[in-house]
Amino acid sequence: MMHWHSFAAAFRSERRWAVLAALMASALAVADPAPLPQQDPELRAVVQQAINEAQCFADKYDSAVWFTLMEPKLRRYVKDKDERLLILHTVFCESHRPGATLLPPGLVMAVLDVESGFDHWAVSSAGAVGLMQVMPFWPRQLGVQNQLVKVAPNIRMGCEILRYYLRVEHHNWTLALARYNGSVGRNKYPALVMQRWERAWRF
Repeated sequence: MMHWHSFAAAFRSERRWAVLAALMASALAVADPAPLPQQDPELRAVVQQAINEAQCFADKYDSAVWFTLMEPKLRRYVKDKDERLLILHTVFCESHRPGATLLPPGLVMAVLDVESGFDHWAVSSAGAVGLMQVMPFWPRQLGVQNQLVKVAPNIRMGCEILRYYLRVEHHNWTLALARYNGSVGRNKYPALVMQRWERAWRF
């Protein structure tokens, strides 16, 4: 009988291979006539700047309130304590990046909830990867190591992409979320995110 630790290690290894296979498939696949999300050319400079400025400037009081309210809620989805704290730390810091458009951190949590269910190994049918389902062409275009399955780089890129679409859509959250998800003209995804924000992640 396989020991539990051996089984868990094998399972994690299989998931890693599944992620790598999905990334390779998306790179080699014939172009789909349907446009993929996050392909706007102007977005590259925005995401590049976010990577270069990867720091945390969170207010200590607000941060304490944030962790107190959100950490118990996230336990349902993320069992590992260190991973929970890293997700909450990164979401709060990236949503409050100085000089950038403020993102409601609870709404960012709702995006993570809807996009991946807080599974940093998640891969969509379109090839989007990680917590915020960032498209895998980003690391290649930006010349950075492909770390989309890691918490901080994924959330950092996702927040900057969301900010960009929010500016493009003149702070209309419904239109910005539809662009983020690649479902322009349809209301289902924005409505689901806003619903999750209101019911579970309001801050």
